[in-house]
Amino acid sequence: MRWVRRFSKLFAVFAVALLLLVVTGASDRLVLYARILKLYTQTPDTRLAMPLEDVRKTAIADTWQAARGEGRKHEGQDIFATRGTPILSATSGYIYNIGENNLGGQTVSVIGKGGRVYYYAHLDSYARGIHIGDRVTTRTVLGYVGSTGNAQGTPPHLHFGIYTSSGAINPLPMLTDRLPPTATRQETRPRSQLINRKA
Repeated sequence: MRWVRRFSKLFAVFAVALLLLVVTGASDRLVLYARILKLYTQTPDTRLAMPLEDVRKTAIADTWQAARGEGRKHEGQDIFATRGTPILSATSGYIYNIGENNLGGQTVSVIGKGGRVYYYAHLDSYARGIHIGDRVTTRTVLGYVGSTGNAQGTPPHLHFGIYTSSGAINPLPMLTDRLPPTATRQETRPRSQLINRKA
């Protein structure tokens, strides 16, 4: 009989803890951390989709490790494009951070296989409806090219960086050109019959 009381108390404590997790929203954070933990067990991507759809790899000037200010080196690639160009995730994963900082301005970070963090900076604006914890694919729009942060006064561009547990790595060798999208049945209809689905 004693073990039944102990089990009942233990079950009650577990139920209250679970309720608190759900009510406070901490359960969403725990689910995200569990998903991230799973990503760490997977082999990192060696080929990444170009984050800007109409930019070819050959059009990128290699800015990796270029001098930047006092004793700082560039930890990524600058990909120049017209302000407002959609920025697509280069890999599948989960949105890990959305925020602003002095260097990157408006930024989005996606965590992918192997725990690699893909950093998108100098955004003019974020894509509508994105949130930390959202699952992304290579077709997910994260934001739009701009010149925020320390890029103010420069031509609009995306700063694209990759961070591993041992530091930054050069994304350029891994980038691959995006194939032009194939027309689906709906896309072959006359424009007047298409529905406008802006994000």
